[in-house]
Amino acid sequence: MALRLTEIFFSLQGEASRVGLPTVFVRLTGCPLRCVWCDTTYSFTGGEPASIESVLAEVGKYPARQVCVTGGEPLSQKECLPLLTALCDAGYEVSLETSGAIDIAGVDPRVSRIMDLKAPDSGESAKNRWENLPLLNDRDEIKIIIASRADYEWARQAIREHVLDTLCPVLLSPAQGLVEPTELAGWILEDGLNVRFQMQLHKLLWGNMKGK
Repeated sequence: MALRLTEIFFSLQGEASRVGLPTVFVRLTGCPLRCVWCDTTYSFTGGEPASIESVLAEVGKYPARQVCVTGGEPLSQKECLPLLTALCDAGYEVSLETSGAIDIAGVDPRVSRIMDLKAPDSGESAKNRWENLPLLNDRDEIKIIIASRADYEWARQAIREHVLDTLCPVLLSPAQGLVEPTELAGWILEDGLNVRFQMQLHKLLWGNMKGK
């Protein structure tokens, strides 16, 4: 079965602990979620068929050891799992950006999983697969995008109830245009949350440009 591929591009990682590192991004097509603030809706449909071998060949054209498989929701394609393993076997440092709505148990253990938890204003919080939490380890990261004060309070409660910060690093990001970054930073400091505040470096550098 072929992968459905939206794009492969070379840029700086804009998020999580690898922020700033030159990275090859492999964006797979398709996503079962429709978060209201999504900035990659162009990856929901279309794309081109691609084999794992052709993806590896394209990735190999770039001078980077970091590869990020993203979407959409890459795990919505069954061939994503063997692709992740093939990238690891090829010697890359591989990360996976996943929505948190699909089982992550089958992901190669060498892959660092950047897993979203969807806050209520995303419109998709009912899709959170809480069963994924026990599968996380300190090489993984949890990301929560905050679009309102209510989202922040939901995230604060989830962090405390599920002791998320003991599982792996937790990242809170302001939804662009919906929450002022300084507001979110202030809330985190006021509550002394053990989380990392993050903004999207690529948007600060290039704006919301496709392929960056």
